[in-house]
Amino acid sequence: MPTSFIRLCLAALFLAAARPATSAAQPTGLSTTERSITRAVDAHNATTLALLERLVNINSGTQNFAGVRQVGDVLRAQFDSLGFRTRWVDGAPFNRAGHLVAEHPGTGPKLLLIGHLDTVFEPGSSFQKFERVNDSTAKGPGIIDMKGGDVIILAALRAIKDAGALAPMNVTVVFNGDEEDAGHPISAARRTLVDAAKDVTVALGFEDGAGDPKTAVISRRGATEWTLRTGGNAGHASQIFHADMGAGAVFEASRILNEFYTKLSGEPLLAFSPGLILGGSSLTIDSTGSEGRASGKRNVISKQVAVTGDMRTISPEQLERTTKAMREIVAKHLPLTTAEISFDDGYPPMAPSDGNRRLLALYDRASRDLGSGPVEGLDPSRAGAADVSFVASIVPMKIDGIGLSGHDDHSDKETADLRMLPVQTKRAALLLHRLTNGEGATPRP
Repeated sequence: MPTSFIRLCLAALFLAAARPATSAAQPTGLSTTERSITRAVDAHNATTLALLERLVNINSGTQNFAGVRQVGDVLRAQFDSLGFRTRWVDGAPFNRAGHLVAEHPGTGPKLLLIGHLDTVFEPGSSFQKFERVNDSTAKGPGIIDMKGGDVIILAALRAIKDAGALAPMNVTVVFNGDEEDAGHPISAARRTLVDAAKDVTVALGFEDGAGDPKTAVISRRGATEWTLRTGGNAGHASQIFHADMGAGAVFEASRILNEFYTKLSGEPLLAFSPGLILGGSSLTIDSTGSEGRASGKRNVISKQVAVTGDMRTISPEQLERTTKAMREIVAKHLPLTTAEISFDDGYPPMAPSDGNRRLLALYDRASRDLGSGPVEGLDPSRAGAADVSFVASIVPMKIDGIGLSGHDDHSDKETADLRMLPVQTKRAALLLHRLTNGEGATPRP
């Protein structure tokens, strides 16, 4: 044997020994059906990406009802092709476009998958189209919040069907058309979602979460809007604090806001913020609480003040405790002033629970079995409000934030990591398949 050939063989063996092992990144512990599911995800990835681009290029700002319906029509046709029963829920009763519902009855535990069709980018925005940045990233309005999550839902179910495992799946998919700006009354706007959650064992939300594929959301803080109004006696500024004039509306509002901060700001995971304040002799404020006008003079005691703000709470108990404390602070008036505070229904909190932790453990195991690494629970202070919270008190097991990874959502830099599209799809598909076959799902009481 030639010496040069021997040297070549030895060099090849050395390089093979020196090359880092890749077994940790390969799927392990998968059944034959699960391997078929992962192969189907890869086989359809180019089609899934093309669908994502198509959806991103349809403007579906919440107030663009026609655009929201168009995104719904595209997805509806896809679910029809999978054999789902689909229907459109008209949004006229809550002044929005409406919602898409897709249902597949089966013998497995009932599962609820949650997405949304709308984005924060209305037709007047300059950010309108899908744009490839490079081989691994793309920009576009709603690409991660949350059209990426929507196509992951569809792609996961398609892969399960291709593997011959869809028949027993008992799943309902709800795509709300107004997640970014919920309709009013919010009870009507979320009735479809809440009704779909009845008898559901597991709910999965496909928002982008913190954009970190190493995390999933097991708890979300609720979002509650509040409005504070104070009143005082108008008069010459030189007479303020006299027994017949009192302190005025601005001092009363200042007292209340200061006590809010002093007494409540240290509570863990509680956030509250006054976002708009208007005061003076007269004022007007619009119905959204985000715009208004005030007038007054330096030498006139303020007659009225309006403050609008936001509050985030981690549990129903924290919400109840905080609103009670705020009402008690408001009720202690400065001389000859009035004050009242009101709270809207808002987005409820999703408190952490044992069921959520068990579901996260199942998702984590699916990810590890795929060779995609561990998944941990996200710090709830990094997660905003989302539709999954509306079913938090109904469904025993739920996680969110398992959609397409990326960064800068709600901005004209919204960018997706396209490498994670098949990864997130495989994770979701494997979890859904295993839940359908009775792995880990907690029976409803």
